[in-house]
Amino acid sequence: MEPEPDTARSDEALAAFTHARPVLFGIAYRILGSAAEAEDVLQEAWVRWQLCDRTAVREPAAFLATTTTHLAINVLHSARVRRETYIGPWLPSPVDTGADPALGAERDEALHLATLMLMERLTPLERAAFVLRAAFDYPYSRIAEVIETTEQAARQLVSRARRHLSGERMRTPDREAHRGFFRVFLRAARSGDTAALESLLAADAVSVTDGGGVVRRTARRPIRGREKLVRFLHGVSRWFWSDVEVRPVEANGRAGALLAREGRVFALITIEVHAGAVSHVMWVMSPDKLSAIAPDPSPVPESAVMA
Repeated sequence: MEPEPDTARSDEALAAFTHARPVLFGIAYRILGSAAEAEDVLQEAWVRWQLCDRTAVREPAAFLATTTTHLAINVLHSARVRRETYIGPWLPSPVDTGADPALGAERDEALHLATLMLMERLTPLERAAFVLRAAFDYPYSRIAEVIETTEQAARQLVSRARRHLSGERMRTPDREAHRGFFRVFLRAARSGDTAALESLLAADAVSVTDGGGVVRRTARRPIRGREKLVRFLHGVSRWFWSDVEVRPVEANGRAGALLAREGRVFALITIEVHAGAVSHVMWVMSPDKLSAIAPDPSPVPESAVMA
């Protein structure tokens, strides 16, 4: 028996959306820096896909990518207002790229946590244009269509984004080299080896801890400079790592570790490497953000938090 026309069309709509979904999530996540907000965007994109006249859509993937980009830009405007009142440092919510290696793209451009953090300085249109070009290799003519501008304006948006990021944007080693660097750093941090830490950290290294305003006794300001950071890591090594279970994870295309005590994940730690030295140490401790990479994280034990 042939399927009913409406059922067949619904099946086709679902198949088209499912096929495009990895790319759509990749676009939305990179624009927003939030897995939860990206999922909300995809839910709205799905609703619009169901309600639109699909017989008039020649390229479903292109239509869905354009819809997702527009929705993400709109969400980013309101998200920026919320982030202005965020308590303590803000970090993107990490995603497990070990489970989803490509995150819908052939390259990991505009994916590393430190790069997403730096991308906060871009305007929404600059960020969207940069993501489509750097991560998905869209031609400028296509970017212009997606964000409804001219090709020349699209080029200018991407160019401005690159200029904003060029001074600090990380040129990191490949994944294997980064993984080796992270292992050495983690060993030194856990042992409080000051000599090793001094040799690993860049002179202007910075440590950022995102507790989301709900985790008590976390650092409310970044710790800047090799000397201060070495003292900090040496100091917390005397108590912080006691009974901590370290679970390797690939976060945003880079080696990291989930930290757990008594079976409860309370943090993700990862680093960024630039010019052969650790430039950023990033601690994600906000339960809401950990939920994207460690499903259902439990409340943080008081003994697990960092001063």
